[in-house]
Amino acid sequence: MIVSSIDAHSHALPQAYLDALADLGVDPVEEDGFPTPIWSENSHLRFMEETGQEFCVLSISTPHIHRGDDGLAVRHARAINDELAAVCRRHPDRLGFATTLPVPAVEASIDEARRGYDDLGALGVKLPSNANGIYLGDPSLEPLMAFLDERASVVTIHPSLPSAVPQGIFTAGPAPLFEYIADTTRAVLNLMAHGVIDRYPHIRWIVPHAGSFVPAIAHRLTGISQVLVPAGLMEPINVMDNLRSLYWDLAGDARPVMLEGLMHIADPTHLLYGSDTPYTPVPIVARNKEGLAADPQIAPVAQAVFHDNAAKLYGLTL
Repeated sequence: MIVSSIDAHSHALPQAYLDALADLGVDPVEEDGFPTPIWSENSHLRFMEETGQEFCVLSISTPHIHRGDDGLAVRHARAINDELAAVCRRHPDRLGFATTLPVPAVEASIDEARRGYDDLGALGVKLPSNANGIYLGDPSLEPLMAFLDERASVVTIHPSLPSAVPQGIFTAGPAPLFEYIADTTRAVLNLMAHGVIDRYPHIRWIVPHAGSFVPAIAHRLTGISQVLVPAGLMEPINVMDNLRSLYWDLAGDARPVMLEGLMHIADPTHLLYGSDTPYTPVPIVARNKEGLAADPQIAPVAQAVFHDNAAKLYGLTL
């Protein structure tokens, strides 16, 4: 049985993004050790029909487009967002998108986020876990956080390759296996440790891939904070309150282990379905979706996870 859903984690590879990577001299296969899928507007619509996606929120995956030149990053971000907006305008009842920002160029990112909302009809923004080694939670990003809080932004976090990866080991090759998950975790911990989640409560953060490693170390962070805070090595934070405020997509192979850990820390009204297409092939998306719908942890809240939570988060009336 095909389950109808809103897909909060699906990707597009518009020509403007491919052109940006070529202009920047970036080879995704060489950099991330993972094949770059073929994508088109029509193939995405076919995917939606085949797997029961009622609506998809499109975003750009990785590699990130900022490679040290603010001007180039801004130009490419604008072109990508213009193309995504055009695709979504052709299918307003099926597709929306998250604006690509040229972080760590802060003022330019604010300008592009504003343009995404006011001119292009974006549903939110996408931020990499790190941009040129600048992680979410870094003090340099504070003006951007203030703007996103003011706009009550839905911010999709997507992992990015860290600036230093140990070489000569298997995980140095296929980055999605470990480095993506680890880098998302680093970013979320950094957001919490620097008080960003508390200071900017109107930002709705989406953590990908069933929370990455965050559920596995949530209680460890709570314990360590009780040592570090009295020693003046960490600001006081309520770890579990921070985690309950976050949203979590279930893209990837969440079952059974990662999902079980996530259910211990997440607010069930903040769980979102995600396919991770086209990086995850259609048959695997279908298999994962069927398994998720039948999972005894999800079945009681399936309507919320597959549809209602995302509809409320994005303000969709479908």
